[in-house]
Parts: sequence; C-alpha cells; structure tokens
Amino acid sequence: MKMILKSLVAAVLGASGSAAIADYPVKPVTLVVPFAAGGPSDKIARDLAEALREPLGVAVVVENAGGAGGTIGSARVARAAPDGYTLLVHHIGMATAPTLYHKLSSKVPGPEDFEMLGLINEAPSVVIGKTTLAPNSFNELRGWLKDNASKVNLAHAGLGSASHLCGLMLQNALNQKLTAVPYKGTAPAMTDLMGGSVDLMCEQATNAVPQIEGKRVKVYGVTSTQRLSIPALRGTPTLDEAGLKGFNVQVWHGLYAPKGTPSAVLSKLNTALRTALKGPQLIQRQEALGLTVVSDDRLSPSGHRKFVEQETMRWAKVIQEAGEYAE
Repeated sequence: MKMILKSLVAAVLGASGSAAIADYPVKPVTLVVPFAAGGPSDKIARDLAEALREPLGVAVVVENAGGAGGTIGSARVARAAPDGYTLLVHHIGMATAPTLYHKLSSKVPGPEDFEMLGLINEAPSVVIGKTTLAPNSFNELRGWLKDNASKVNLAHAGLGSASHLCGLMLQNALNQKLTAVPYKGTAPAMTDLMGGSVDLMCEQATNAVPQIEGKRVKVYGVTSTQRLSIPALRGTPTLDEAGLKGFNVQVWHGLYAPKGTPSAVLSKLNTALRTALKGPQLIQRQEALGLTVVSDDRLSPSGHRKFVEQETMRWAKVIQEAGEYAE
C-alpha cells in the first residue's frame, strides 16, 4: 500500500511539474544585474525587461546585486531555483571571471554554471585621454608612449570592468606597460580623467560620448573593427586602421538561466528574447547608446555558448600575460 501511495504522489508531483512548465511563466520574472544601478549593464537590463514583458505576458523586474566584479550577482542566479523566474544579464565578465578570480579559495560562477539564452548586444569602447595630453591622434599617442609609458596613468573602473579589460588588451597590443589606477566604478574614474589626475582610459562608448561631446576629454580611437555612426565619433578612426591590426574589443551582454532549467522553459525564454530584440523601440534605444543588437547565430543558446567559450579562451591569454588577478 505504501509503495502504491508513493507512486501516486510521484505521479501527481510529476504531472504538476509538467503543467507548471507548460504554463510558464505565471508570475513575474526577475532579471538580476550583477552591477550597481545606473551603469551600462543596468540600463541595458531595464530596456530588455520592458521589451520582454509583452512576449512573456508577465511583469519583468530588474534587481541589482552588485559587488566583487559581478561575481556576487552571478552567484545569486547560479544558486537560484532553475525554474526560469530568476535570470542573469551579464557582460563580458561571464568569460573573464574564471581567469581573473581563479586564485580565490571559493569558485566564482562561470559559463558551466548557467544555461545560455542568447547574446543581447555588443558595445565598442573608445580610447580617451585628458584634454591637456600632448598627442592629438592615436598615431601621435602611440609614438609618445614609447618615451613616456612609465609616467602614464591608465584609469579603469575596477578589476574585471570593461575599462580594465580593454586597458589590458590595449597595453598588450602596444607592448607597453602603463600604470593602472583602479577606481570603484566608472564615474569616479571619468571624473579624475576630466580633472587631469589620470592620463588615459579605455571606456565603453556609451559612457564616454557625453564627455567627448562636451570636449571634456580627447578621443583617440574606437575599439571596433568599423567606425561608429554616432555623431560625436563619426570621424574617429578605429584602432585597427590606426595601426593596431586586428584590434577588436567589444563589450557584450548575454542572458542566462541557472543550470538545469527545463529545456521547454529555455525555449520559451529564447523565443521571447528574439522577439524583444526585434522591437523597434529597443533597437532605437540601444543604437542611441552606441550598441549593436545581436541578430546572428549568437542569439541561439548553442551559438551563445560557443561564442562565450571562444571569448573565455581569448581573454584568459590576455589576463594571464598581464598577471592581474583577484586575490
């Protein structure tokens, strides 16, 4: 009799679980951003949340869980119930964290701890400097650094930030070691750059354009393979055409679910993401920030995972050569 009751309970639970998956979603979905409110990733997540509401048919809310270079928020989602109601919007840190934080006693979440739902966008960065810096073009800057690299301060927004990673790639390409000056966020780093306390910064175009328009910083080049159509950067050359052949640093964002989320739920989420990223309003907002909405194979879970694996290997080499780790 007990065996029969156990079988009946299991059957009922299994049926209710299947029904829950079939009916998904029936309550609000939370997008966790592993960074503070007001930053680029937060803005992207809020635009995405708004665009996802219609295809999902439920409210989509954004929760900020910043700290430790994005690893706190990532861990929160990795530990969440794999039911599709807690998702992660993360940037390039998904690929770099395993190498940056590998010396820590506790493992930080990596790509293997999540289900990939699709890449959202890509954002180029720009190399900018204080207005009193002598060089007026990237070629002049490159030559000037040969004699002055040891005296140059390169600001970044903290270990694992987009500006930190771009700065590492820039030094690697130039074969020059600059003095890194870390800050607790983009805002204080940019403030000191405008004030002349530091010399250079490699920052997302999203954050730098207002300062470039206001002539509060000098711009030396963009890190994408093509020039940008943003008015403030329309005549700015790429670093590739300025002499750093093959230089390409894009800060991308992707959408993730906890490992073990049912495939039927993942399929619904991917379909909703594809629909959201086709929305004219979202595309317009992203392009206004200098972002390109992804529309290629990386929008598929398999394409997304392949891309992240490639990025993980690429950045591991850069980080290991620089020897900059969290301890």
